[in-house]
This record gives sequence, C-alpha cells and structure tokens, in this order.
Amino acid sequence: MAPEFFTTARHTCGVFLLICVGAVAQAQPQHGIAMYGDPALPQDFVSLPYANPDAPEGGRIVTGEVGSFDSLNPHILKGTVPWQLASLAYESLMGRSWDEPFTLYGLLAESIEVGANREWAEFTLRPEAEFSDGTPVTIADVLWSYETLGTKGHPRYSGTWSKVGSMEQTGPRSVRFTFNVQDRELALIIGMRPILKKAQWEGHDFAASGIGMIPIGTAPYVIDSFETGRYVSLKRNPDYWGRDLPFMAGQANLDEIRMEFYGDGQVMFEAFKAGQLNSLRENNAENWEAQYDFPAVKRGDVVKSVIPHQRPSGMTGFVMNTRRDVFKDWRVREAMIQAFNFEFINETMTGGRQPRITSYFSNSILGMEPGPATGRVAELLTPFADSLPPGAIDGYTLPVGDGSLRNRANLRKAMDLMEDAGWTIDQGRMVNAQGEPFTFDILLPQGSTEDQSIIDLYAQALERMGITPDITTIDPAQFQERTNLYDFDMTTYRRGLSLSPGNEQRLYWGAAAGREPGSRNLMGMDSPAAEAMIDVLLDAEDHDDFVSAAKALDRVLTAGRYVIPIYQWNVSRIAHAKELKYPERLPIYGDWSGWHPDVWWHVE
Repeated sequence: MAPEFFTTARHTCGVFLLICVGAVAQAQPQHGIAMYGDPALPQDFVSLPYANPDAPEGGRIVTGEVGSFDSLNPHILKGTVPWQLASLAYESLMGRSWDEPFTLYGLLAESIEVGANREWAEFTLRPEAEFSDGTPVTIADVLWSYETLGTKGHPRYSGTWSKVGSMEQTGPRSVRFTFNVQDRELALIIGMRPILKKAQWEGHDFAASGIGMIPIGTAPYVIDSFETGRYVSLKRNPDYWGRDLPFMAGQANLDEIRMEFYGDGQVMFEAFKAGQLNSLRENNAENWEAQYDFPAVKRGDVVKSVIPHQRPSGMTGFVMNTRRDVFKDWRVREAMIQAFNFEFINETMTGGRQPRITSYFSNSILGMEPGPATGRVAELLTPFADSLPPGAIDGYTLPVGDGSLRNRANLRKAMDLMEDAGWTIDQGRMVNAQGEPFTFDILLPQGSTEDQSIIDLYAQALERMGITPDITTIDPAQFQERTNLYDFDMTTYRRGLSLSPGNEQRLYWGAAAGREPGSRNLMGMDSPAAEAMIDVLLDAEDHDDFVSAAKALDRVLTAGRYVIPIYQWNVSRIAHAKELKYPERLPIYGDWSGWHPDVWWHVE
C-alpha cells in the first residue's frame, strides 16, 4: 500500500506547477518549504505532529555506542566524532519534519523566500536567535559558517557550496543564496547547514580542531563534560533561545543526554542490564527475543518498544572497493554475492527473523520492481543499456540459497562466474592465468562482534572456493582513517536512505565524490547512468518522474553488485527504562535522527 503522504503529494503536483508560474506569487516569505507542494503544517502550527507539546521536562537518557571518538567537531573530515553531535548540538536556518518526505520549517530563520524556479533562496533570521554563550546570531555568522564549511569543512558540504553562485546580505537579518545550476532541491538543502560562531574561530584552524575546542552552537544542548573515547555528556541549556518556538515544542525535554562508549557490543549489553544505560537499540531480532528476559524486563522496569517506519531499507552489508583490481569485474562481485550464504547466516544470527535487503530503496515506494524495467523507468535506462551490468534493465534479484551450510548450488554458480572472469582452481587455490592467488582483505572495526561472526561464516564458504581472505580488525580511529582514504578491499557498510533522495546521492554514488577522501562512495562507483538518474531526481517537477528516477537509480545500484546485502531493519527495537516515554504518534521516518531522544521525556 502506498503511504498516505505520497497520495497527498500526487494530488499536490498540479497545484505545484501553478505555484511555479508566477514569480510574484512565489517570491513571498513563507514559514516553511516542501520539495513538492506545500508544507503540511500551517503558519500557526503548535508543534510537530510527532512531538508532545505538554511533555514534562527533566531527567536523563544514557545511551551506548560501540567504538570510540577523538574529536568533538562533526563538521570536519579529521577525527572520529560521536555521530549524535551533529544533530543534537547544532542548529540550522531551517529544521526538518520527519513526518513528511522532505519539508523544512523555520528554525534560526523565521522565514524563507525563493525565486519562481527556486533559482535563489533568501532567509530572514529570527531576532531572538542566539548562541549558547548568549551572543546573538548575526548574518556575519551565517556567511562565515557557509563559506567555512564549504571550503574547509567535511567534503559533504563542498558539493552544495560549489553550486552557490553568490551569497549576500540583503537586509539587517536577511541573506540570499543564488545558485549557479538548475537544481530545485538546493533551496531546501542550503537551509540545513549548521550555524557556528565566527568569533570563536578567529586565529584558529577550523579544519584541525579535535577535542581542544568545542564549536559553539545554538542548539538546546551543550557539551557539559567528556572523557575522550569514554563518554560525552550533553546538558540542556536553561537559557536556550528557542524554547518557545512551535517547531521546538515537545522537543529537548531531557535535562541530560549522555553517550557511553564501549569496545564490545556484549559489554555494552551487560552495562544496560546492570542499569548503567537506560536506553539501548537492539539490531538483532534473535537477541531481542532470546536475551531480553533479564529481571528488569520481567519486573517491568525495562520496556521493549518496537518502532515501525515507512522509509527505505537503505543498504547494510559488506562493500567491495572497485578501485582495487580484485573487484573491478562485476562477475567477480556477483560471485562474492553468490558465495555469501545469506539464508544460513540469517538463521544462525537472527533465527531467520529478519528479511534480507533486496535493493537500496526496498521497503518503500521508491524501490525497484521485480522483472524488466517498464514505462518511464525503462525510458530513463535505455540510453545506457550498453554500459549497464546485466540485470539493470531486464531485472536482477539476489541469489537464494537452500539454507544448508554447504550451499552447493550457489557455490557452483560462484565458481562458474570466477572462471568466466579468468580465475580457476589450481591445487586447491583460486588463481589467475599467471598463477597468482585470488585473495583480498576484509577490514573490520574493533567491537563489531556481529559483523565478525558473519564474516567468519562467509570466510568458510570462500575457503571452499579456494579463496582465503585476510580479516583485519583495527581500532575505530584507524578504521575511520582507512575508510576515509578508501584503503580497503572489502569492509562493513551502512547507508541509510530517505524518502526524498536528492543532492546527497552524488556524495554516495558520484564519481567526483569517490575521488575525494571522506566521501560516502566507498565502492568507488563511476557510473554515468547513476549520475544521469540523480540529475533526473533533482530536476523532476512532478512526483511521478521523481519516483521513476529513484526506481531507475535503485536498479543501477543493485545490479552494480557493489555490496553484499544482509538483513534489513524494517522496524527499530529499543529497550528502555520505564520512566522514558515517547509520543504515541510516530513520524513516517520512525526511529530516525530527530526522534530519539529529541521528543522523548522522563517521568518519575
């Protein structure tokens, strides 16, 4: 069934075209902006629909993470940062509603105004907006933040910055961005950059910061204390400037958000059982059923909450680096997928409870459909037919094993594919025509016990093919550095995807991004077809064309055979203290950044 929000989007497409006709009608300050149609919430909305404006304030949440950190600046490439800081400790001109595919409402900015074709976007700051040190947010801070992030910040910011033709102050509290390309999404993307305090960085190297300087932001939470690699504590700022904004009603209810770090998942689970943590996400369905029966659960002191969502599955598994000769051939990558005994591994790891990811946008209306491409999807892909791998147009599905340990049929297919690619068995080893063995390195971060167990099972299958991979486990900081530099053959992979894919897709799959350190294009994709589908996504003026482009991109990605997919998380499983509550009304994105712990509260 198509989610209701997409039905609404289809009805608004015609209205959207009429809105775009007149520059005068369009160029008016608005309280929000949607990718298609109008924002769902009116000018006088009381709160986001999934927040409780009457939620009590107080209490704390203590969560756990496997890994470590050596930086508190999430805006640069250097260092490993607690991932939550980017959303909890900083604010942008606009804030996102996670109950709509892609809609923004004013946060630091009281309004947004755009050109007739969204060729420019102008924001007006709220006069009351201020940093956590009590100083006002100025247009100078905004201008500095955008230029600094775009030129010295993490590479994820540079793509959007390169599309800004000019940035200028247009009033005491207004700034206008004019774009140098036709890209309707830019008017939204440009409103989502964190705003930092310019004066803090005078005389300092922004790109070199780590734990020596904590960037000053405007968010309701500030970093109160930390111990490198051990914990970070965020405390709610009692003088937070935006506490009375409708957008923030029912958000930031907790006095403290504390993140504890562990070297191993099992140690973290034991810490939760002992009460050192009061909220824990469980990604394994088998563990959820078998291990969450300890006394606190039986007493009702710990609650098991299952949170559904309507977002795409994204991709989780093991990515193959096509920059390396060993994985340049799609037949070799398909052989690696055939050899991965998913049915047996899933039964071993989750009791067979979690379905497999079938494509990057599976579990959503944007996912590719079975069989040959038809209609607009086929029309988009046909010009690239000669360069696309088999299955992109005529249909591709992942192999299905018989559930046994041996998985003989799929291993035979894998062997045939390796032979087609020039690899044969000689004295029990897979070798090429020169007698060189086929081998590769699998890079894992310390503490990833589940991934390690999966890889151990996978290695057994590869050994039956005459392939002995090297499995290297390193600490999280080294792992981050090596993956930033693409210094791996195969490694773990997780890419969450939204219901509104857009400019970020270039960072995920674009060839230019893949040549720069720190991009999300770990597989090293260089696909003109993928780039063209992203162009259509960005230029689509109606919902149907947008969906067709997403489905076509999904085919290119999946048939590219870049990742060995494992199981999907079509629900989130969160165990938490009974005192921690959340609203009954869930957003369409479910348990996503901006929901947990943002709209949770604590009761005694």
